[in-house]
Amino acid sequence: MTARGPARPLRVAVVNWRDPWHPAAGGAERYAWEVARRLAAAGMDVRYVTARAPGQRRRQEAEGVPIVRLGGRFTVYPLVLLWMLAHRRRFDAVLDCQNGIPFFTPWVLPRRVPVFCVVHHVHTEQFGMYFPPWLARLGRLLEGPVARRTYRRHACVAVSPSTRHAMRERLRWDGPIHLVPNGLTMPPEGPPEPARGLGDPALVCVSRLVPHKRLERLVDLALHLRERHPGLRVHIIGDGPQGAALAERVAAAGLTETVILHGFVSERRKAALVAGADLHLSTSRGEGWGLSVIEAASLGVPTVAYDVEGLRDAVRDGVTGWLACDDDLPGAVERALKELADPVRRAEIAASCRRWAAVFDWSRTAAHMAALLKSAVHGEPAARPDLPEGWS
Repeated sequence: MTARGPARPLRVAVVNWRDPWHPAAGGAERYAWEVARRLAAAGMDVRYVTARAPGQRRRQEAEGVPIVRLGGRFTVYPLVLLWMLAHRRRFDAVLDCQNGIPFFTPWVLPRRVPVFCVVHHVHTEQFGMYFPPWLARLGRLLEGPVARRTYRRHACVAVSPSTRHAMRERLRWDGPIHLVPNGLTMPPEGPPEPARGLGDPALVCVSRLVPHKRLERLVDLALHLRERHPGLRVHIIGDGPQGAALAERVAAAGLTETVILHGFVSERRKAALVAGADLHLSTSRGEGWGLSVIEAASLGVPTVAYDVEGLRDAVRDGVTGWLACDDDLPGAVERALKELADPVRRAEIAASCRRWAAVFDWSRTAAHMAALLKSAVHGEPAARPDLPEGWS
């Protein structure tokens, strides 16, 4: 039996840009944490290495996982590399999570240590929305050619078929890419009582208020629909740097009673608002996956989203929601409301949503990741994963 055999727990580092308690945490943080804590619960020795927001402790332990926090938005990358270099012989495997760019941990690890580069979505188009041209070019260089060469001996994990396709087509990634989908997290108290009196119809969007989510399109949608639907209310749940600009746009359009900006709310309140809506909406220009889509589906609420990366994987067009062309969001919403006006069709769609959402489970996600890690470290073949219908 070797020193790295089953005589001791597998030692794994999960390296991610943020942790779930970071004020800017999102779906990528949920994915990394849900996997990390479940790997630890299954007996692995896991370290979660991440950035440190103001006020956060440098060292902490949560649910059996020690958390190491180093640096801020950009300094986290070199500081994590230095930390991994200092602990380079401590780990048997690493999950290196890419949020725009990865951490390039193979640069400082022994060649024997397998690294899985976990990619949520390809950021090539988004760099220019957040950074000046020179920094956007650097981001595309690091995400593309530099990352492709760095991880050429290692495998990747993509969270959806869209992400895998984008990696092949836009990043020209030619190594193995495993599909390991997201799970689903709902309030531990069980399904909430749906909020009442939200509007007729009531539309809801759960999103970070950032440029690539294109929340301003919801204002345009409300302007288009309000004459035909005087009882319309559009509820936007979430916060972010675009919050003030969005509020100004709503006020300028005279829609303060039609478009309600809830800001940050508790998970329980969020679920109640979604459960009480007729439709969930997503205006994003592209995702790795639609986590809010699946959360809405678990409550029996279908989604209208654009036919873009990630969302076309999360929404089963005509079954659990509707996909819109880039210039036809109002038309898609009108078609959806017309179908939902039929009680039989509405019940059929709600049931389909719940069945689809039930496919996604964090325990299954973590089990698949654990099998990949054990296979890479011990050389054992991993069992074929049980992927969602239509994925392969």
